[in-house]
Amino acid sequence: MVRKSDMSFPPLKNDLIIRAAFGEVVERVPVWIMRQAGRYLPEFREERKKHDFFTICQTPELACEVTLQPIRRFDLDAAIIFSDILVIPQALGMEVLMKTGVGPVFPEPLVHPSDLDKLDANVDVRTKLHYVYEAITLTRQKLEGKVPLIGFSGAPYTLMGYMIEGGGSKTMSKAKKWLYTEPEASHKLLKLLTKVIIAYLIEQVAAGAQLLQVFESSAEYLGPALFETYSLPYLEEIAAGVKQGITQRGLGDVPLIVFAKGAYHSISKLSYAGYNVVGLDWTVDPNIARDFVHIAVQGNLDPCALYAPKEDLITKTTEMVRQFGGRNYIANLGHGIYPDMDPESVRTFVDTVHRVSEENMRKGDPYSQLYT
Repeated sequence: MVRKSDMSFPPLKNDLIIRAAFGEVVERVPVWIMRQAGRYLPEFREERKKHDFFTICQTPELACEVTLQPIRRFDLDAAIIFSDILVIPQALGMEVLMKTGVGPVFPEPLVHPSDLDKLDANVDVRTKLHYVYEAITLTRQKLEGKVPLIGFSGAPYTLMGYMIEGGGSKTMSKAKKWLYTEPEASHKLLKLLTKVIIAYLIEQVAAGAQLLQVFESSAEYLGPALFETYSLPYLEEIAAGVKQGITQRGLGDVPLIVFAKGAYHSISKLSYAGYNVVGLDWTVDPNIARDFVHIAVQGNLDPCALYAPKEDLITKTTEMVRQFGGRNYIANLGHGIYPDMDPESVRTFVDTVHRVSEENMRKGDPYSQLYT
């Protein structure tokens, strides 16, 4: 396995997002978009005509190419490696299919607690997920230092949900039933996933990832009590474990972002969970976020706002940037971009964030002295 210390990557030319994540002064607000490499881009759709989804994920050259596509098109401040959160259930021995028009499907989901015995609890993610690390290393080289590269993982409860539901769900009722009827088995699975996620993220940094994001995309299905029992403790453990692991291996200080969609009730607690940045979905008022989160924030334009006419999109993006201010802030959508989006709307969003934040900096940003 290639280690970061053994590599010679091109020098980084744009470190805005790293500095913003650490609360340092920036010249303009950095911006990237969740799912920025995806089906809304015609060049990605061309790749999908030739290769199935997981073939792209598992082929470093293809994953690298798809990762770079939005970087070539837009003035983004970060790339995020093209992969999928469900590579972890695959590594644990579960079959996952990506069906057109349906999404991910598990032919044999977890039904009973005894099904946990089928999982490879001793999986070596260094070998099982080698293709992710190879894609990261290759992409770091191909980026030529233009922008940092983000690595990521799904969070334990979100992965648990897919593994039990057998795919996406509007209620997560099967997975939540486990929380109420099989709490011991639920914690057993969440602990296994946490252990694997920590190892997986550390290896991503070793391969060259410069930031990490943990996606708790299914937090919206959990109320405060369930979230603080079955999600938050494991998110905290991941942050601590990853930081300890990269420190022990001499991999430097890498910012961690946590995105718990729908966990508006716990954003203050998330800001003390060991991460550098709290990602916000579009339901969170920027002013409330600034009152309750003491570290950097990321987000949070409604993804559907990109359907709006150009002038309306500019207005909404301008308002978002001015509300959040320019310090301790990374601009993004409040969730992933939708596949039918016009790429020109992305250009408008990105360019507006840069233009408005640069104007605010020149005038004197209201948040510039808040967290010094």
